[in-house]
Amino acid sequence: MEPNTTTIASGLQKVKTRIREVAEKAGRQPEAITLLAASKTNPAERLREAFVAGQTIFGENYLQEALVKIAALADLPIEWHFIGPIQSNKTKRIAENFAWVHGVDRKKIADRLSKDRPESLPPLQVCLQVNVSGEDSKSGVAPEEVADLAAHVVQLPRLKLRGVMAIPELTKATALQRSQFQMLREAYDRLRQAGHDLDTISMGMSEDLDIAIEEGATMVRVGTAIFGPRLYPIPEELAARQGNL
Repeated sequence: MEPNTTTIASGLQKVKTRIREVAEKAGRQPEAITLLAASKTNPAERLREAFVAGQTIFGENYLQEALVKIAALADLPIEWHFIGPIQSNKTKRIAENFAWVHGVDRKKIADRLSKDRPESLPPLQVCLQVNVSGEDSKSGVAPEEVADLAAHVVQLPRLKLRGVMAIPELTKATALQRSQFQMLREAYDRLRQAGHDLDTISMGMSEDLDIAIEEGATMVRVGTAIFGPRLYPIPEELAARQGNL
């Protein structure tokens, strides 16, 4: 067997145990937190192994890579989430192949996803991406602009607004991480106070899911802690880094 393949089931169990322990310590119900397996760069057979171990929700960052896996795993009842940046020329295939999209940060993208979502499928479940760190390199709408974007999205016929998501600054300063998670939770709370029917705060990854759960995450996106170190860069990612996508 390849290295790491026998550890997927144990990795999943460790993450679930970690979620339960952190949630209980924070006075939260572990069942209120959904585990999304962030599976980029892992081939379909490794996702199948994770599915056999009990994981049914997977998040992919790069469309071309994801489409190969979606086809290869079409026999499994997987719920696919698109969690990467969205280019306008890819909205049609995203809208056709995914149940959720986590990175909506522009009205134009929302409009295209709604237009491209097939009538035969349920509405596309959407989270608004908020740039809580203020980094120019990060996608996301500014916190003060979330309300305007949410008001636009809820008017679109083929989308269902579920909540917000964020990728905080990569830092070992836990106080900074915590403040950015709090910022996302506050944006979520303001939207609910404005009358939006939301239930999802998508934040926290392998390195920082403990703080995210303490600050109210309802969905955590975990890759490395389940699958081990990323196996390889994919051509689509390399192109994105070079500004070609």
